[in-house]
Amino acid sequence: MLKMLFTPIKINRMELKNRIVMPAMHFLPSWDGMLLPHHTDYFVERARGGVAMIIIGGCTIDELSGAVDMISVRDDKFIPALSQLAKAVKAHGAKIAAQLYHAGRYSHSLLMGGRQAVSSSPVRSKFTGETPRELSIPEIKQVQRNYALSALRLKRAGFDAVEVIASAGYLISQFLSPIVNKRKDEYGGEYENRMRFGLEVAKEIRREVGPDFPLIFRVAGNEFMEGGLENKEAQIFCRELEKAGVDMINVTGGWHETRVPQITMGLPRGGFTYLAQGIKQAVSIPVMACNRINDPFLADQILRDGQADLIGFARGLISDPELPNKAMAGRFQEINYCIACNQGCFDTLFDRQPVTCLVNARAGAEAKLTIEPAKPKKKIMVIGGGPAGMEAARVAALRGHEVCLYEKNERLGGQLPLAAIPPGRGEFLTFVNYLEKQLSKLNVVVRTRTEATSLNVELEKPDVIIIATGAEAVAPNIKGADRPNVFMAWDVLSGKVDTGSEVIIIGGGAVGLETALFLARKGTLNPETLHFLMFNQAEQVETLNTLLYRGLKKITVLEMLKKIGEDIGPSTRWSIRQDLARLSIKTMTSATAREITAGGVIIDREGTEMLIPGDTVVIATGARPVNALYEKLKERVPEIHLIGDAKAPRKALEAVAEGLAVGRII
Repeated sequence: MLKMLFTPIKINRMELKNRIVMPAMHFLPSWDGMLLPHHTDYFVERARGGVAMIIIGGCTIDELSGAVDMISVRDDKFIPALSQLAKAVKAHGAKIAAQLYHAGRYSHSLLMGGRQAVSSSPVRSKFTGETPRELSIPEIKQVQRNYALSALRLKRAGFDAVEVIASAGYLISQFLSPIVNKRKDEYGGEYENRMRFGLEVAKEIRREVGPDFPLIFRVAGNEFMEGGLENKEAQIFCRELEKAGVDMINVTGGWHETRVPQITMGLPRGGFTYLAQGIKQAVSIPVMACNRINDPFLADQILRDGQADLIGFARGLISDPELPNKAMAGRFQEINYCIACNQGCFDTLFDRQPVTCLVNARAGAEAKLTIEPAKPKKKIMVIGGGPAGMEAARVAALRGHEVCLYEKNERLGGQLPLAAIPPGRGEFLTFVNYLEKQLSKLNVVVRTRTEATSLNVELEKPDVIIIATGAEAVAPNIKGADRPNVFMAWDVLSGKVDTGSEVIIIGGGAVGLETALFLARKGTLNPETLHFLMFNQAEQVETLNTLLYRGLKKITVLEMLKKIGEDIGPSTRWSIRQDLARLSIKTMTSATAREITAGGVIIDREGTEMLIPGDTVVIATGARPVNALYEKLKERVPEIHLIGDAKAPRKALEAVAEGLAVGRII
């Protein structure tokens, strides 16, 4: 039973109907800073879903604060569109706020019309590869004024509150942190001086908007940067923010440059709640906890334990806009939980693409991808129970079609259960469980352990067939690939086979690297044992580090390309490479396997042949579509569709999107 999540709370004089807030996420491109129709569709769907407050943004405050395709509040010309959005959101009972954004040295000149970024000091940004120029004192005052004027525009537009981002390594962080702030004037040096810029921003906004307009600051509970600020310094800053007139603190994790994962599925659910707890103990104003909180029960427990006063459901409301309403009604089995894969919501940013979501392919295109009742209703046969087939079956059944799904294996999910096996990847099963429950709720007939044939088609007599038979692993044409010590990666992950102690993995893409991490963890300490040993001080820290990072196997990954993990999204790739190094997994790029022998693999590396010793070889060189049934049936049935990996092996993101697409049109 949820005891606190749906209780009201006041921020200044604004009352929220529950404790669920959608934090700002820059996912939807604009045009010259203007709000566009798809923004309204996106936010209104979340407001309709029962969230208490939506924070849009980040929103640029001047021409140097962010990319040209971000929403902006830098001029009065943006007020009419902002006002329309505010009215639309508030009509559904949600409050609306906007985040004032200045990236400082994180702004790239190419995204600001060639302008050079600004910062507290001219320290090169690893994030952009560029060096900003230092803000002068008059420029500092102007930037602070820009924050205040932007806040006033939001108030005039009918917004309920304003938030300032002072985290993630953006401009206010750049003044706070000794990593970047090298100034010798009143804005540099001791921490008291480094806090001055952010505190003056808060005071300037408060003077402009008056005492009753809620002011929120988003802070880093820990920068997670070498030489950076920790929670104890964040507490000091937040106490001073409260004195400066701030009404609420939104606590997140570290900078974009940190080597500590912030939002990937490797971070446990609610893993940074302790940061909000530290801030809450230091202030008397409401505090919000964020990062990987997507479960209403976890959120409610955080509130009940007194770790925070509000909960930021960010990507959890991308994956399921109806999450609050479902939780309030006790429909927990129907929630489509965020799995923190980052494929649609974060990796797309690197390609300047709008938001989407692996588990909710409608995200970002709500008005375009509506799901309407079917006319006429048809009998649908779906062949293949991976993510593409399950999503197609779900959407077709939701529209009223009669749907039957065939899956030759014992369980549904396709490759997702395999993807969930490596450490820290278990959330993939969350989506499989959701789809299974939806198929049951929608009365889809599911036949597992049944391989569909032409005879099944004749017996079913479907109006439409959807082929989603997935892909199969490909063995490379290498001499010795048929040796008894050679296994496919999928068989290793599924536990069908065991490896020796010296393993060579051929293929440095996602499957190969995740298989390497899976094998490297064998013999290392699991979280429960590590906690037990640390709590009881049973081992020295140095011993625990050894036991945590050193397992039973010596692993080498061979990749013929110049880089490993090129098929992994950029938001996750760096952390996987980091884990490989920590677990002492050796990677060799530009290495082409020529022959597998009894003693290892002979490779060609830049014209030089060498033997890589090993007792087991694991093949992870890709997959090919399984679509023979489609080829057999395509001329014999009135309507047939080929989707997912059966069409071409790709990511689950594309598979689910194709499942939605075909389910909508039949």
